[in-house]
Amino acid sequence: MTVQALDDFGRQVERARAEHGAPVQARRLAEHFTDATLALLFPHFAEPVSDRASSVNEELSRLCGDLHEFLVALGSAADEAKQLSSSFLLELPELQSALQDDAQATWEADPAANSVDEVLLAYPGFFAIACHRIAHQLCAMEVELLPRLITEYAHRETGVDIHPRAQIGRSLAIDHGTGIVVGETAVIGNRVRLYQGVTLGALSVRKDLASQKRHPTIEDDVVIYANATILGGEAVIGTGSVIGGNVWLTHAVPPGSIVTHEEAVQRSREAGESLLEYYI
Repeated sequence: MTVQALDDFGRQVERARAEHGAPVQARRLAEHFTDATLALLFPHFAEPVSDRASSVNEELSRLCGDLHEFLVALGSAADEAKQLSSSFLLELPELQSALQDDAQATWEADPAANSVDEVLLAYPGFFAIACHRIAHQLCAMEVELLPRLITEYAHRETGVDIHPRAQIGRSLAIDHGTGIVVGETAVIGNRVRLYQGVTLGALSVRKDLASQKRHPTIEDDVVIYANATILGGEAVIGTGSVIGGNVWLTHAVPPGSIVTHEEAVQRSREAGESLLEYYI
């Protein structure tokens, strides 16, 4: 590279930095905001207590300030950013209530869980749900960028990828979690259980379908076991259904369905050996 080329590159980088619309260190700010929100909602996520513990009002004020700073950096007017920040704080009690239901549901669903506190502290599925609920609330307020950064923080930490616009009901239980993918227009009802590797995805990823319902609807009290894949906006899984592991679905199933692989055993005539074949 010549000196002139390096100078041109330097000017290009300077222009890009001046023109980009994201806050400086946006990912770090998003992670800090998420951790601060969870620390307010649950003492399990709080920093070690210092000589002078902060009051809840002080923590609320800091959280409001952090969100205000991010919104202003994105281009919001100061008054609008202040209103949005205050509105988010008003949603914290409902967020806490929903997450308590999620933690309780996860504890009840997993025989290996010894307590709700263990779920709050150690379960990646709960952390992913918590990040999603924070991000989804910000999406509902039409906050840009921050919701996606929050869910990507959870994705990096847990391997669970839930789009912030996905609609999730109460008492969601995620066991193990790794590899779960929930798309943007997915709808999940109440008291649903998801296991590792579940995909609620789209049949097509064409950009011109962005405004359409592309992902499944999972009604209340459904259990979806490991590595099941359900694709498309027409795939409605009826209330109380059970979807077995490794099942692939692109259509609706009625309430109360049990969808599994059919197992058949055949004996080889030549070798006399048992062969195992699987069918959907």
